[in-house]
Amino acid sequence: MKSPEVVVVGCGGLGSAALYWLSRRVGSSALGIEQFCIGHERGASQDHSRIIRLAQHQSEYAALAPQAYETWYELEEQSGQRLVIKTGGLVIEDAEERDPAKVGTRNVDGYVATFEEHGFDYELLEPEELISRWPQFRLKGNERIVYQKDSGIVDARKANATHVALARAQGARILEGTPVRSVRPSGAGVEVITDHETLFADRVVITADAWTNNVLEGVGLRLPLTVTQEQVTYYATPNLKDFSPERFPVFMWHGKHNFYGFPIYGEVATKLGQHMGGHEVTAETRTFEPDPVRQERYRNFLSKHIPGFLGPELYTKTCLYTIPPDQNFIIDTLPEHPQISVAIGAGHAFKFASLIGRILSELALDGSSSFPIEPFTITRPAITDKHFQRSFHA
Repeated sequence: MKSPEVVVVGCGGLGSAALYWLSRRVGSSALGIEQFCIGHERGASQDHSRIIRLAQHQSEYAALAPQAYETWYELEEQSGQRLVIKTGGLVIEDAEERDPAKVGTRNVDGYVATFEEHGFDYELLEPEELISRWPQFRLKGNERIVYQKDSGIVDARKANATHVALARAQGARILEGTPVRSVRPSGAGVEVITDHETLFADRVVITADAWTNNVLEGVGLRLPLTVTQEQVTYYATPNLKDFSPERFPVFMWHGKHNFYGFPIYGEVATKLGQHMGGHEVTAETRTFEPDPVRQERYRNFLSKHIPGFLGPELYTKTCLYTIPPDQNFIIDTLPEHPQISVAIGAGHAFKFASLIGRILSELALDGSSSFPIEPFTITRPAITDKHFQRSFHA
């Protein structure tokens, strides 16, 4: 096999995007290595839909959000595939049910502050205004609500497949069913060790998510990552028109629990999930069995607030979040080994996936990025200080 210039370890959402953007510059000198098969369901990037939004409660993410949209649009233009479906999006805050110690800026005030800072359009709605526009909801009357028209769905499964197909069209290769056991710096390059061979590359991009520390063992680095098992449920609602993407927006509900929901897309069913609701696992100990506590929690929430969303449970599926202590991305090169780049999506990266792939291609080939990724350095206190107070609550 021809020695690759760049190897991407892990070809899920971020890895497939990185491989695509690298292939645009180095063609057949880009190699992706995937321990399972392309499109597998053992990680974080499977399923039909993810929310894409300008609505961010942290400025560092709002600064990237417009370019994330533009990067997806460029991918759509290159592929002829529709990947982004705008539905509009709601953030609904039920402050009465929230623990103030856990809120931070994840509230309507936090979203509005970033809208104002970055010049994004938004609407503040009273509960009666929301119900007038979307009578599918049931509210108590004291909720705070913000609406942003550009929110919607990015098709995760199709996006991953599109990145892979276009990368291959540029000459990139992918080895499936090939676990990477370790990467080791070797002079200015990197050795990539698999069960069958040791490959030598100029640069390596690690997008291995829950398996990241396994891959980094040969570098002598262990990142402070927590892996949780999350889940989403699809409901075969009989109210198809009411919950079509043209009539029902994506939404986030910040109350006692942080829920997020989708109109009918991918399946003839609505979809609900809970952000950071899962228990801690590892990539090896996770199961694929739904948690009945959360299934009941979802159904109780929907019965109270969006009863028409419900129907027979089509299925519940699990996925993994891999989360740094501050719940923020890692997108950086290793300080002592800049030929190795690492990205961790922290359970909320897919909306930025193609952009992160583009950034990783710049880090690998240029040594720096043109995008504002300083908040996501691997040398920040949340990563380097073992006494850093974890700021998320699973």
